[in-house]
Amino acid sequence: GSGKTTLARELATQLDATLFPLDLYYRDLSQFPLDTRAKRNFDHPDSLESELIVEHVRALARGETIQRPVYDFKTHSRVAGVFETIVPTGVVLVEGILALHYAELLPCYGFSIYVNAPHEVCLVRRIHRDVSERGRMEESVRAQFAATARPMADLYVVPSAARASITVEGTDALDWSVEQVLKRLREDRLIVR
Repeated sequence: GSGKTTLARELATQLDATLFPLDLYYRDLSQFPLDTRAKRNFDHPDSLESELIVEHVRALARGETIQRPVYDFKTHSRVAGVFETIVPTGVVLVEGILALHYAELLPCYGFSIYVNAPHEVCLVRRIHRDVSERGRMEESVRAQFAATARPMADLYVVPSAARASITVEGTDALDWSVEQVLKRLREDRLIVR
């Protein structure tokens, strides 16, 4: 809810980049009863298949095509036997709340961005996204935020800001955040434009 996805999508367009959302790498919970899946902690680092994330990011960095899993947020499971072919471009944008958490991923990054936003803003945005895109009810989103999302953010996400090359404010205008990132990329000679 900080604005990571919005910023990443815009930067992917500006930089002709491959977008790599970590949300698609949630562990498959199809072996559990449907009514218990939603009660899992989806904000803990163990909720993502970090081994596959690292393998795929490294492959993309080497210029290799990957078969990315397809995740169904309504059933908290991967779509069996369905994959999306991802062909890397010159820039790969890894996006997600734990993108700066996994130590194995950090050497893959030439540049990293942390999007900061107050918890209250994140909650409002998360409610909107989860209700409209993920088939959730507002009450369950609020309960999950209080029980796991906010505590996990404080424990794992906020501290990862120290690993970022730049921090932008998720409450600033998108154009301003994009310009800050592009300016820094030019200063670091990572892009020429």
